[in-house]
Amino acid sequence: MTKFQELLTNLDALGLGKMHAYLPDYIDQINTQQLSFTDAMLNLTEAELHWQSDQEVERIIHRAHFPQAKTLKAFDFDFQPNINKQEVLGFQDLAFMEKRENLVFIGSPGVGKTHLAISIGIEACRQGKRTLFINCHELLSRLRAAYEKGDLDRSINRYARYDLLVVDEIGYLPIDHDEANLLFQLVNARYEKHSTIITSNTDLSGWVEIFQNPTVTAAILDRLVHHVHVVKITGKSYRLKGAG
Repeated sequence: MTKFQELLTNLDALGLGKMHAYLPDYIDQINTQQLSFTDAMLNLTEAELHWQSDQEVERIIHRAHFPQAKTLKAFDFDFQPNINKQEVLGFQDLAFMEKRENLVFIGSPGVGKTHLAISIGIEACRQGKRTLFINCHELLSRLRAAYEKGDLDRSINRYARYDLLVVDEIGYLPIDHDEANLLFQLVNARYEKHSTIITSNTDLSGWVEIFQNPTVTAAILDRLVHHVHVVKITGKSYRLKGAG
């Protein structure tokens, strides 16, 4: 094995894949005096650092369990002109998370609530925030299972620790009394500690019918809306866009 091959092997062993890939070109530039050794090493290490950073972001996004990738750039604001575009685009700076504020997107099916929630969630991942996307009834099912196993506290603490929790589709199915209590415990655990994004097809005033318990509904809303941005979308469904 030549010393050059040994060097490539060492780079692989150290997990420096990009340096391995780019090294031959930089050696040629050094040998022809197009680039100094120091400049070549600086460029190589910067390429490696950028690649590793991108890989870490991809891992964070993967662990967040988004159902699909969405961006605000791809959102058709012209199709939903009632939305305050600047307000929504402003959420990308994550100032709402620094203030421990929540976001609630309300509207009929297909108007883009989940698209917006995913887009902001992915941006949070890109900025290194530990994020989880989960359907409301999947979340409640997991909390109920944890309760039945006597493991509720640990489960609540797990979901409470996420920097950003995205709960999709509150209101699509009824929530019984016990599930409402479980959701309250989670909301209470996150209150003024971390931000939550929620999508719902029902106005907040109609949540009492979803949770079927006025007392628990009031307690949930009290904590959610104390620091909240509510975005109501009253436009048409994207899924029917172009339909005759």
